[in-house]
Formats: sequence, structure tokens, C-alpha cells
Amino acid sequence: MPTQIFVNMQVADLANSMTFFKKLGWSFNMRFTNEDAACLVISDTIYCMLHTSSSIQRFLPKGKTVADPTKSTEVLLAFSVDSREAVDVMYNKALAGGATECRPAEDHGFMFARSFNDLDGHIWEVFWMDEKQANG
Repeated sequence: MPTQIFVNMQVADLANSMTFFKKLGWSFNMRFTNEDAACLVISDTIYCMLHTSSSIQRFLPKGKTVADPTKSTEVLLAFSVDSREAVDVMYNKALAGGATECRPAEDHGFMFARSFNDLDGHIWEVFWMDEKQANG
């Protein structure tokens, strides 16, 4: 079985966040979704658990708090797509769903990337890389 990754993050409004990510073309595993958390399916091995504040607090040691993504960045989430055009498609879906631009597009020839802030301010980067050119 390949390794799976479950990124966990707090969201202010679970229902709004679920609607946003559905607009990007992603789905949710309803088996692991309830009124406190939702399991966003990014791929067969990559998931993001969206938590309400009370839900995520269960996983934190006493005295530790969750960073406010509008004021600080704990992690950048980057994911690849199959083409340069797919970068723009995903980015435009994100903006149409309420995301904001994080920084201008980056075009390195062999790699193209765009970054957006989701509804809560978490930074997501969508990129395409020509593996042959990058490793050439």
C-alpha cells in the first residue's frame, strides 16, 4: 500500500470550505466527514482534513494553538497538475470560488506555478513541471 498523507487544517466555516473545494473539482470522503471535520480527497493518496476549531484542538497538546493563516504561515501546500493549461484552469476555479491571489505566476520554462489563498488564508500552489526538461 502506498503511503498516504493527511494534511490537517482548521477552517472557519466548514460548509463554505467544502463548497469552495468542490468548485475546484475535488470531492469528500463522507465516511470521514461530519459536522466537525471533512475529509477532502485530493488524490488516491493525498487527503486534507478540514477541521472546525473544536475538532482540531483534540489533536493538539495542551497549551498549543493553531496559527491564524491570515497572519502567519505554518505550511505551503503545493500540488501538481498534468499541464501548464491545467494550472490556469485550477487557479481560475479557485479565484471564482472566492480565493485570492497569493503572488504572481512564476514561469521557469520547465515549470509553471500559480498560488492562491483559500477562504481561510491557507496558501495553495498549483504547478506543472516538465520532468524531462527539469531533469535534462
